[in-house]
Amino acid sequence: MPAVKRAPKGAKKADTQTDKRKSVPLREKPARKASAPAIEFDALNEHLGYFVRRMQVSIFQDFIRRLARIDVSPAQFSVLVVISANPGLSQSELASALGIERARLVRMLHRLELRNLTVRLPSSADGRRHALELTREGEKLLAKAKVLADEHESCLREQLGAERHQTLLAILKTF
Repeated sequence: MPAVKRAPKGAKKADTQTDKRKSVPLREKPARKASAPAIEFDALNEHLGYFVRRMQVSIFQDFIRRLARIDVSPAQFSVLVVISANPGLSQSELASALGIERARLVRMLHRLELRNLTVRLPSSADGRRHALELTREGEKLLAKAKVLADEHESCLREQLGAERHQTLLAILKTF
């Protein structure tokens, strides 16, 4: 009787059989340098959306970090700013203006109300709607948030240069 080849203790079945999948060699790494190897981006180099998204991620990382000092998210900041500028705005008008899903906005408004930052009042024009307003606490917190947002924007202006900052802002406002 022929001897049965046994796998070493703890080895999986695949370890004892020849792997039939095609192996692809890793790209050669250059000799160790101080910098990482260059990665090719191919078609991505021509896609505006790719770079806009990278820019957005970079910008938001800083903005999130700054607003975290006062426990406010960028979305909450936007909601507070627009309510402040438009007292009595309805939830559906706010959701539409900011491009926020209505169900998500309702949850966010609930959290802001629990923190005594906003209030939903019955609308005098339509009893089925709520008129949104900031509370005194909401106004105070928004004032602090605006200072942090201005600091953030100043850093962006410094990174881009004032002219490029204005140009980019003008272009993006068209969307």
